[in-house]
Amino acid sequence: MTETSDVFDRVGLTEYETTAIEQLLTLGRTTAPNLAEATGIPKARIYGVLESLADRGFIKVVPGRPKEYQPKAPEEILDRAIENSRQSYEAFAADIEENRESFLAEYGPQFERASEDISPTAELFHVVDVGEPSERETRRLYADAEETLGIITNSFAYLDSVESALAGAVERGVDVSVLFLHPDQLPPEKAAVQAEMVEQLETDLPEVGVRFSTEKLPWRGTLVDPSMDYDSGEAILLVEEPDVPNHMRQAALTENGSFVAGMKRYFDLVWEYESVAGPAR
Repeated sequence: MTETSDVFDRVGLTEYETTAIEQLLTLGRTTAPNLAEATGIPKARIYGVLESLADRGFIKVVPGRPKEYQPKAPEEILDRAIENSRQSYEAFAADIEENRESFLAEYGPQFERASEDISPTAELFHVVDVGEPSERETRRLYADAEETLGIITNSFAYLDSVESALAGAVERGVDVSVLFLHPDQLPPEKAAVQAEMVEQLETDLPEVGVRFSTEKLPWRGTLVDPSMDYDSGEAILLVEEPDVPNHMRQAALTENGSFVAGMKRYFDLVWEYESVAGPAR
């Protein structure tokens, strides 16, 4: 699927609707039978497809015998898609607010009763699967960061999926430090990935501090805005389990200020005493 089709998919168009509007943008103004013939969309479906596109404001209907259909300009289609989403969100938010009081009245007491027996240890962490779920949480942490952001990683192979959020943190003035495992501790293929990611950081985000741990790292992850008063901070971490494949692993998230402060002390000690500014190249 092309990037253009990806946009139509994000807009929420069906396969037939995407095919129809792509062809209309190529043909210009035409009739439903002509469009059905050009696209292979069944004639029994083409009118419904065109009505749906017209309802969303992506095409206009030209009265006549027969009616004709004309696409809006590409810029208008994108602007209309944004406006449709805004209106849909506002309607959704209004619906939620309308039901907020009754929802809280019904489920609030149930939640409070169910939470009474939860131990403090059970609230220390919650987990997400490694992969897109953990990367999504990592992007959220980057977006939440206000002052400091510490990252411990082997090769930072997931940089591409989080770089936009990381750049946003840098732009907000967040102090970002990345502690890599020294490439001498990595297999050649991972060392090569690390070298590429380090070069990418140096090129795209030169403000980010980078060092390389000369000792093995027992965990990888991100810590955000730790406080030595133990009253704030967030973190996501993944412990080393070499024999467990990534698709079977989970990452732990915590908002426990004391735990995050402890992680920060570990990070600072390794950064100061067990790391180097850069490996020889």
